[in-house]
Amino acid sequence: MASHYEAPIRKPLVIGDKNYHDVSVDISAPIEGRANRQWWIVFSIALAALLWGIGAIIYTISTGIGTWGLNKTVNWAWDITNFVWWVGIGHAGTLISAVLLLFRQKWRMAINRSAEAMTIFSVIQAGLFPIIHMGRPWLAYWVVPIPNQFGSLWVNFNSPLLWDVFAISTYLSVSLVFWWTGLLPDFAMIRDRAVKPFQKKIYGLVSFGWTGRAKDWQRFEEVSLVLAGLATPLVLSVHTIVSFDFATSVIPGWHTTIFPPYFVAGAIFSGFAMVQTLLIIMRKVCSLEAYITVQHIELMNIVIMVTGSIVGCAYITELFIAWYSGVEYEQYAFLNRATGPYWWAYLLMMSCNVVSPQVMWFKKIRTSIVISFVISIVVNIGMWFERFVIIVTSLHRDYLPSSWTMFSPTFVDIGIFIGTIGFFFVLFLLYARTFPVIAQAEVKSILKSSGSKYKKLRDAGQPLYQMPTGTAAVKEVKVAEVAKPEETGKVGDLLSKLGTFDPNTDKADDLKKVKGIGPKMEQTLNQIGIYTFAQVSRMTDTEYQMLDEITGAFPGRAQRDDWAGQAMKLNKKS
Repeated sequence: MASHYEAPIRKPLVIGDKNYHDVSVDISAPIEGRANRQWWIVFSIALAALLWGIGAIIYTISTGIGTWGLNKTVNWAWDITNFVWWVGIGHAGTLISAVLLLFRQKWRMAINRSAEAMTIFSVIQAGLFPIIHMGRPWLAYWVVPIPNQFGSLWVNFNSPLLWDVFAISTYLSVSLVFWWTGLLPDFAMIRDRAVKPFQKKIYGLVSFGWTGRAKDWQRFEEVSLVLAGLATPLVLSVHTIVSFDFATSVIPGWHTTIFPPYFVAGAIFSGFAMVQTLLIIMRKVCSLEAYITVQHIELMNIVIMVTGSIVGCAYITELFIAWYSGVEYEQYAFLNRATGPYWWAYLLMMSCNVVSPQVMWFKKIRTSIVISFVISIVVNIGMWFERFVIIVTSLHRDYLPSSWTMFSPTFVDIGIFIGTIGFFFVLFLLYARTFPVIAQAEVKSILKSSGSKYKKLRDAGQPLYQMPTGTAAVKEVKVAEVAKPEETGKVGDLLSKLGTFDPNTDKADDLKKVKGIGPKMEQTLNQIGIYTFAQVSRMTDTEYQMLDEITGAFPGRAQRDDWAGQAMKLNKKS
């Protein structure tokens, strides 16, 4: 019990009195069962947005990017704003998972899978905008530093835009490996539970032969830690390089050394907000309220509040440095942001990013699901306007008043952006129907310390292993005591099929000779009333499942190791 001890003051991270078998069933349910009504509603909305975006992209490519609201001054406008916004969201996902893993935070178990998947899908959306912005995307290979039909056409390696390509592609590669590595135990779980041969074969391939051996887990933990250690500094460098797109220029409002840490803080801020949005949606459409609890939502809100305060501090620092510099062009750039024709965008940015997270100081608000969902969306709206303010207000009025102009997006600009949001959610919802959205193996690792069922047993001074009974009362079956079906519910049903053991006439076998049954499991089987090879040899798929439900330990282990077949051979020898 001591190894699973956790302070009583800590709230359970898994509620609903779940055991190990329940975790497998609940997390597999969205994949094995039919999609519910909520999933179809959200998916239909996302698909409609995606189709709108596809239409806008086709119109843009067939007509030209003149369909956008670009002009000579603001030639970095809507598309680059969206690019930086998606990159910021994407870069936070793996960072969230990796940092929480390195700091051994248990509440990571419910959010890491959504955060890692968010990274992959966000970077896909971000990559669309530079390609479309080229005007002729079918010639995108020109930017790749390889020989082409023009001979020695090479990209400018001094440009931070090219640094973006290398940084983001490296980050995407590490994130993919980190994400897939974490999925291996879950793929194996779905493989072992699969009924259809095709499904079993597919999940068998993607699980890379995972068997659950101690060696597998050792390598899994080592690789996870190494990848987390690589991903953390990589994330910081990637969004720092994105900030160099602006900071290395001489445009007032951009040419500042605060941009790298400011962009990193903003990326974490917007990333946590997007993960919060996804978690609240997933807990509803996949019925995962027992695993994505109010406690998880509250902890996420605390991080959003802290990072929002850091971003607010960066805004104030920008204003102070502009005033303190004494450079009139810098001073005017920030004065124009706050009081110029785009004042409304600046006001929205400050309200959403600085003011709205501060309501999380109140526990009643940060534990409200509805308010948390609204604030998470508000924060990402604010972070989009931050990028819009940085890009548009610094470009629409430059050194020459004769070139001053206004930017306004067209319906094509808006359509493409909404299309990427739809694409993102379509990918995520399809992913939730194919891959487990929660790491079941990791949830099981914290179940005895953070599960409400085991916390109640510990607080009551009861052992963590209890036999379920027909009356739902906690009752333990004694060793060498024959269980009666009417007294023991599921235990009685199981013994009625396997046969009962009479200590006066029957002789107990050494069940440890069966591969997969150790001293602890033998004791568990004896408590149930299983003592002989003959009893074990009568197990079929139905009895295996009943045994898993009763013990809640190592679901599927008995079936995989074929205890019945082993026991049959041992019974013949004896």
